[in-house]
Parts: sequence; C-alpha cells; structure tokens
Amino acid sequence: MAKHKYIETPEKMWQLFEAYRKEVKSKPILKHVFVGKDGQSEYEQRERPLTIEGFRNYARKNVCCVQDYFANTNGAYNDYSTICRAITEEIRQDQIEGGMAMIYNPSITQRLNGLVDQKQVEIKEQPLFGDEK
Repeated sequence: MAKHKYIETPEKMWQLFEAYRKEVKSKPILKHVFVGKDGQSEYEQRERPLTIEGFRNYARKNVCCVQDYFANTNGAYNDYSTICRAITEEIRQDQIEGGMAMIYNPSITQRLNGLVDQKQVEIKEQPLFGDEK
C-alpha cells in the first residue's frame, strides 16, 4: 500500500512554496537602531531572506513535513524531484543575489551556498642564523 502524500501533486508543492515566499517577503525583519546625536531608538526594516529551513518549517506548520519529498525517501517522491530542485534553486538565487546587492550579509550568503574562496597557505620555515643544517 502506497504512503499517503499530504502534498498531492508537485504543483501543490510549488503553491506551498509561493505562499511561503509571499509570507516571508511581506514580513521584513525589524532591526533596532539608534539614530542621531541623541541616539533615538528606532526600527529599520530589513528584507527577510528565503531559506530552505524556513520553507521546511513553514510547510510543517501549514501542511506537513517536506523532508521526505526533498530526500525522495525510498523513491516514493520521484515526481517531486524537479519541483524540489526548483525550490532549492529559487532560494539559492534569492540568497546569492541578496548577498551581492548587500541586502543580506554577503559573507553568510557565501558560506550557506558554498561560494567561499579557498586559499591555501603554505608556510616555509626559514633557518635562523646558526640553525642551518
């Protein structure tokens, strides 16, 4: 007997993601700032980034856990692989473009998406005056 799918079709999964995106982008993060010479307390709106964790939590609270859909557990979610990949790529695009435009912290965005430059540092010891062998 096949396992019941709470999200009946890939199209419904996409609709769930669109609802997540709409909610996230309509609720900016409020950053507490102090403005002017008197340090007046104010709140500055910051755009909220899309994250895979955010989508998973949104889905779990509203429909079901989507972990199995993304992992394609036991091959039961083959029909969802394209839409899951598209959701992951949409989230990654939002993070990368937001980091490049300095909307989000570029350093965190780079690390989340594996874009950090790798530098190899080679240390050669130089002999001191009388230590030459």
